[in-house]
Amino acid sequence: MTQSPLVAIVDDDAKVLEALADLLESAGFQVCVFNSPLDLLSDSRLGEIDCLITDIAMPEINGVELGERAALVRPELPIFYITGDLEMAALAETNTACSERIFKKPFDSRALLAAVNAAVGARPGYTKP
Repeated sequence: MTQSPLVAIVDDDAKVLEALADLLESAGFQVCVFNSPLDLLSDSRLGEIDCLITDIAMPEINGVELGERAALVRPELPIFYITGDLEMAALAETNTACSERIFKKPFDSRALLAAVNAAVGARPGYTKP
């Protein structure tokens, strides 16, 4: 049996973390949540995650910087950015290669699930949940 992909979610809003975790788990993904970008960067699972979903506007470091740091460890890691701040969305669009990976709140949960499925679909041994 193939293990389902592991998705890391980083957001400083506990309600968003819980809602995204529930959404992804209901779609068959394994999920690990972090309320701080630095918590993810210091976690041993960083090298094992198959996808990262991060808020952009966070106090310690923003999601764009988190994505850059995570890419140093995992250059092929698919990263999705979520934000309710239009200025931060513009920052992400300027600093990331994939503007289609930026989801502005409120976003369509089905669109996010489809994007995550597409991003991890090329993973060896992966069977769509």
